[in-house]
Amino acid sequence: MFEKFSPKNWIEKFRQGLSKTKEGFVGKVKKLFTFRKKIDEEFWEELEEILITGDVGVACTQKILENMRKVVKEKGLNEPSQLMDALKENIAELLKTHSSALNLNQGYLSVIVFVGVNGSGKTTSIAKLAHRLKKDGKRVILAAADTFRAAAIDQLEIWANRIGVELIKHREGADPAAVVFDAISAAIARRVEVLIIDTAGRLQTKVNLMEELKKIKRVIDREAPGCLTEVLMVLDATTGQNAIQQARLFSQAVNVTGIVIAKLDGTAKGGMILGISDELKIPVKFVGLGETLEDLKELETDTFVEALFENDEK
Repeated sequence: MFEKFSPKNWIEKFRQGLSKTKEGFVGKVKKLFTFRKKIDEEFWEELEEILITGDVGVACTQKILENMRKVVKEKGLNEPSQLMDALKENIAELLKTHSSALNLNQGYLSVIVFVGVNGSGKTTSIAKLAHRLKKDGKRVILAAADTFRAAAIDQLEIWANRIGVELIKHREGADPAAVVFDAISAAIARRVEVLIIDTAGRLQTKVNLMEELKKIKRVIDREAPGCLTEVLMVLDATTGQNAIQQARLFSQAVNVTGIVIAKLDGTAKGGMILGISDELKIPVKFVGLGETLEDLKELETDTFVEALFENDEK
C-alpha cells in the first residue's frame, strides 16, 4: 500500500534507528555467544538476564529460552556460537504471529483512532501516518478529539497545515464525541478515504478517559458503521516494559488493533517490541525511527531482524 523502499534503504534506516538497541542487549547477546565456549546452565542464566534486562519481558524471555533449548537438544549443539540463527528465528516468529499490515477499507471511508498517554509521541505519529497516506494518494482528514488540552489541538493543527490536510476541531473543553461526529460528517460529505482521530491520553483520570473512548467508538459505529478499521496505540519505546501496562489499560476501553512504537531510535530498549507482540497478542504495525515525516516505517519482520543482528562492519 505504501511507497516502496529498496531492501538496502529499509535495512539502513532500521540499522540507524536500532543503533542504541544493538549497543545494548543485542551487543551483550553477541558477546555471550562469542566468548562462551559451552552451552551450560550458566550460559542459559546469563542469556536470560540479558533478555530480561533488555526489556524483552519475563514471559517472552522464557518462551525464547524454551524454544532454544529444544533446538540445542534436537540438533545436538554444544557451542553458543551455533545458536545465533536459532535466536534470530525465534525473534522473527514472535513478530510474525500477527499481520502487521494496515487495515483500510477499499472504496469507502476508513476511520483510524489513535490512543496513547500524553507524551508518548501520539500526535507526531498521527502526522507521519497522515503524510504517508497522502503521499499514497489518499484523501485524509484529521480530527482533534483531544479537547482536554488546548496545546494538543494547536499541535495537531500545526501538523495538519504542514502536511496539507484538513483538520476538524472544536474549542478546548468541548465534547470529544461531538468533534468525532462533525469529523465523520465532513469526511462523508467530502468523500474522504481516511479519517484519523486523535484522542486524549491523561491516565490520571483514567476512568473518565476510558468512558470517553467508549463514547467515541459508539459515535463512530452509529454514524459510520463498518468504517472503524484500526485503533492504533502509540507507545513510547523509552518506557520499556511499562508500556505493556499502558496498552492493557487502553484495551479495556477499546479493541486496540495495532501498536505504533515511537522514539525507537532514542532508546536501547528495542527488546520491548518482542514482549509487547508476544504478551499482548497485538501486532506492532509501525515503528518511529526518527523525527522527520518520513521516519514512520512499517515493521517488516525480516528486515527488522536483519538490521538488529547484522555486523556493523557490513
